[in-house]
Amino acid sequence: MTDSATLSKAEQRKQQTSFRLSSVCRRLTAERGLSGFTIEEVCDEVGVSRRTFFNYFPSKEEAVLGVNEDEEMQLISARFLERGSRGWEVVLDDLVELVGEYVQSVGPNVDDHLEIIRIMEREPKLFARFIGAGREREAEIMALVATREGVAVDDPHAQAVVGILSTAMRSSVEQLLKPGGSEHFGTALRDSLTAIRAVLALPTPRKAQQ
Repeated sequence: MTDSATLSKAEQRKQQTSFRLSSVCRRLTAERGLSGFTIEEVCDEVGVSRRTFFNYFPSKEEAVLGVNEDEEMQLISARFLERGSRGWEVVLDDLVELVGEYVQSVGPNVDDHLEIIRIMEREPKLFARFIGAGREREAEIMALVATREGVAVDDPHAQAVVGILSTAMRSSVEQLLKPGGSEHFGTALRDSLTAIRAVLALPTPRKAQQ
């Protein structure tokens, strides 16, 4: 990482604590359900106080969702904006690089993704929350792209960028879960983007041109 907004050690520790709290809550939810464990159990396993838990998350459900990502999004946003507008052709590359670096540093890994699937099977009410959180993050990224490129939030280019990024991320998760698939999210994400670009570069069929 070469950006000036690279995470400090203190920031890395905060992110890691947040991720560990969320990870333990997810594992226990997958094993026992939301009502099958206490916040004290989570704190004991992570090695933090109950007060520290609530500094990160207002409830077990929010910890399972991992919605306390404001600082992470602010850091990614700062680095993305610092690079400045250099044309639409590099917007996706910047996002893929920054998202890949974040996931590589604090997760989630293959086991985490499988755990989320088990959680949604055990606690169906959380499925809509996971979907909603994902849509909120997409809206934040679209606004970020629009700000850097100086366009309206509903600009079709900004919408296309987020749509392609979301598709590439879903494809990357599938690659991670596939036996013998990629072991690193960042690598899978870059490979997915390369494949999407290759398809988009294909010539338009003559029938579609008429």
